[in-house]
Amino acid sequence: MKRAAWAVPALITSYALLGLLMNSVGTVILQSIAHYGVTKPQAATLEACKDLSVVVASFLFATNLPRFGFRRAQIGVMLAVAAGAVAISFANSFWAMQIFFVLVGLCFGIAKVATYSSIGLVRPDPARHASLTSLIEGVFMVGILAGIWLFGWFIGQDATGQGWLGVYRVIAVLAVLAAVLWWFADLDEGAAKPVEGPSGYRDALALLVLPSTIAFLTAIFLYVLIEQGVGTWLPTFNNQVLHLPGAMSVQASSIFVAALAVGRLSASGLVARLGWLKLLLGCLALIAALVLLTLPTTQGLKPRADMGWFDAPIAAYIFPLIGVFMAPIYPIVSSVVLSALPRERHAAMVGLMVIFSALGGTIGSFITGFTFDRFSGQTAFYLVLVPLALIALALVRLEKLTRTA
Repeated sequence: MKRAAWAVPALITSYALLGLLMNSVGTVILQSIAHYGVTKPQAATLEACKDLSVVVASFLFATNLPRFGFRRAQIGVMLAVAAGAVAISFANSFWAMQIFFVLVGLCFGIAKVATYSSIGLVRPDPARHASLTSLIEGVFMVGILAGIWLFGWFIGQDATGQGWLGVYRVIAVLAVLAAVLWWFADLDEGAAKPVEGPSGYRDALALLVLPSTIAFLTAIFLYVLIEQGVGTWLPTFNNQVLHLPGAMSVQASSIFVAALAVGRLSASGLVARLGWLKLLLGCLALIAALVLLTLPTTQGLKPRADMGWFDAPIAAYIFPLIGVFMAPIYPIVSSVVLSALPRERHAAMVGLMVIFSALGGTIGSFITGFTFDRFSGQTAFYLVLVPLALIALALVRLEKLTRTA
């Protein structure tokens, strides 16, 4: 196998592993509430730890990564993740988790810019770019799904309150293997090197004032606000509203992640048939329909000591299916915008995308957690209808701007 052929597997593997870690925060929130005695708003600070550090990483490093090298950055990120995972596996405190998620956020911010910028290097034409983007994001969700079951298994085997931390030793081994994969990969980064014109922060600012960029970042921000708000708090919703057992609450949330994976892996073929705007507006309508049909069935449920998979509330299986229709939004909109830009400007645009995604994730998790704590889990999830409507407006605006550009 030629070294250049290792680039795509390396991209997929490292991005999926970081997806596993970034989205484990919902499980860690549940564990923190149970074992560290923190409140829901305090536990939600874990989301801020990872997402705000993503913003910092993107702001400080995104525009300079082409000079440093995407491949070298990925190797460094994987080794840092391995070291952090080993350290946290021996810690047993909430503050240690906060520090660990700061590290994870910094690594993800760097790796996401490197990953999305590298897609344009290995798949330069728009059709193959969209296909690889959907594939990488789909496997990203598979990584999250695997992580949910991995964490769920360790939680189910934990009899001491800290045995579940052993999951991080497994993650450390996987990170080392991903670093080795990148070591053998070869990536031609010549097309991503800066050229004459705006560079660094000036390039990002020049992109930021464009109307199409504003519409794009608005849609991305609101999408991640919904995805992280639902994904982070779904284990707690399963446990405290649907009254599922602890380990089952975590594992049942994998339905949402599996739905996201299915939606992303199957989206690329539908874009060519329907056009991206019709497809995404249809998806938004179906998300709203599922929310309105499912959440009323969660009212008045009572806990049962013997609850299992065959007698769980129907909402545990139906509500997470919104992920199928949420899934295409992020990769398709990102590909539409990135494939229209020169490759040397991808890093700057991805940096902006990562920053607004991280802000959306932090704010979404905080709003959902606050609403959950002060009102109810149902009210928290009904709120997704507001950003859904705003995303639809942003997508219509983006399509008009890209069509007339």
